[in-house]
Amino acid sequence: MDVFDILDRLVAFPSVAGKPNGDIAGWIEAYLAKHATQVTLLPGPEGDRSNLFATIGPCDVPGYILSGHMDVVPASEPQWSSSPFALRKEGERLYGRGTTDMKGFLAAVLAAVPTLARLRLARPIQFAFSYDEEVGCRGVPHLIARLPELCAKPLGVIVGEPSGLRAVRGHKGKAAARLMINGRSGHSSRPDLGLNAIHAMAGALSAAVSEAERLTNGPFDPDFEPPYSSLQAGVVAGGHQVNIIPDTCTLDLEARAVPGVDPASLLAPVKARAEALAAQGFRVEWKPMSAYPALSLPQDAALAALLRELTGEVPLAAVSYGTEAGLYQDAGFDAIICGPGDIDRAHKPDEYILASELAACQRLTEALGARCAA
Repeated sequence: MDVFDILDRLVAFPSVAGKPNGDIAGWIEAYLAKHATQVTLLPGPEGDRSNLFATIGPCDVPGYILSGHMDVVPASEPQWSSSPFALRKEGERLYGRGTTDMKGFLAAVLAAVPTLARLRLARPIQFAFSYDEEVGCRGVPHLIARLPELCAKPLGVIVGEPSGLRAVRGHKGKAAARLMINGRSGHSSRPDLGLNAIHAMAGALSAAVSEAERLTNGPFDPDFEPPYSSLQAGVVAGGHQVNIIPDTCTLDLEARAVPGVDPASLLAPVKARAEALAAQGFRVEWKPMSAYPALSLPQDAALAALLRELTGEVPLAAVSYGTEAGLYQDAGFDAIICGPGDIDRAHKPDEYILASELAACQRLTEALGARCAA
């Protein structure tokens, strides 16, 4: 199968994050098994989703992990020109959900497998494919925890998020949480008998706004835009109608932190403000939704030098979006971002990748294999 056939098969699996992924994980497992690779499916605690790890070459020496996620965001937008889960080709463009983020990367590295399998690899090329990345990197921590039993400590992890095949050394960390305030309903003519959850949320929302403004004062990291950490209230929901005292209100928040700052700590002032409402009779729930640490690979790291040689370009210092690379680094592995496609095409109707981008990623994977050959 060539890269286009593989991408066609991968796009056809509607592997939306948070749903069972046995079909796509099983297909990849079977494909890799045909090429005498060592493949392990790693079921997650949910019971209906699995990570996948595979090795070409020896397992007991350090090599390189190519990391990607099998899940995609939903494709319910009405603006799609064709079925999002059927690959459509128009000239250089290949349309479908996940073509850029990031089944294109998966297809390119899988297309390189026959070539890699023919090489006598002194160092392994390994694949680490995760689930539920799009809902907060929920699957990959379970995969990372299993790595010591699956392989020697890798020399580096290449995360194939769309970067135009330009290596990237850094990104911000992120934490998101949902705050739920429960009060007491009643008729709006008797506010003294109720507990207005929306009014109570105003204090927490004010704390979020104040914290967001404070963060603009630093600390700063000039590699990022903006060069400081940030916090925002993304969703507020509450109430039933204007003459009913609202008994519930929810607030979804996220913080993005420059390297060296714990993103969860940025949400702490909002959480503290909300928890103080319990003394007024409100029930307060704080639910973490997702979290991953920042990525900051040193400029002089061997992995950065390798990607510079393979791509012919100096790695970028940082990008604004986040990836699983920060989790690999947090676990003690050097990690870098480098994948085909453009992040600006992701999570949109008529998402696409270019045929030339797929071919370039396949060549890059094969060139990495040549570096690892005996």
